[in-house]
Amino acid sequence: MNVYANIRKYDLRYTDFDFKDDLKLSALLALTQESACASADELGFGYDDLKPKGLGFIVANTHCRFLRPVLLGDSLTVETWPLPPRHVIFERDYKVQNGRGEEVARLASRWCLVDLATFSLLSPEKLGKAHECCPYRDEKALDVASWKIPKRDGKEVRRYVATASDCDHYMHVNNTRYPDLFMDCFSMDELAKLRIASFAISYLKQIKAGSEVTFTRDDGENCTILEAFSGGELCTQLMLLHA
Repeated sequence: MNVYANIRKYDLRYTDFDFKDDLKLSALLALTQESACASADELGFGYDDLKPKGLGFIVANTHCRFLRPVLLGDSLTVETWPLPPRHVIFERDYKVQNGRGEEVARLASRWCLVDLATFSLLSPEKLGKAHECCPYRDEKALDVASWKIPKRDGKEVRRYVATASDCDHYMHVNNTRYPDLFMDCFSMDELAKLRIASFAISYLKQIKAGSEVTFTRDDGENCTILEAFSGGELCTQLMLLHA
């Protein structure tokens, strides 16, 4: 029996890398988002399928473990598949290989189906036949011990006003923008020494264009937790585990 996966190859650009020639976290999330959207399109619950019904998917969490560095000049192949949904949680996993067939990263993500008018959470049954016929796959690319990132009383390190260019068609800051905003909480000297073994990001509340965002940072021995607040509420967290 065939096992479903969407497999897409991407040629990386110079702009996908930072000043150290390390792949940006935002670039990796952008590629996995492209693959997730392409997979949803072919399974019948993509953006064009859901928008006329006033429905949409939003990502709630992503965990990633790096297995080897991604080199400037590499191409990446992303394999993704949906796991069987649980209540109102839709999981999607990814395996990422370089152009030499070496695995460079594994990711796990959780998504929610929402009513775009109210952003209330919906069950898989709202997808109708696309859910009933979906070739969900039980295999997990990455075991996540806990999806919850610990809250920290970190030090405020910067403030930022979200702009229209940060936002997507759901009118909120797109998930792929947050890693760049968080990484700007480090100086270039600090980033020059930083090597990331894995990361986890949680999206708790939407941030809209024009909103002021306060970023805090808490550094542990091998871990940094960054948090974004808007209107006094915790909106997004990024946890970096150092190599």
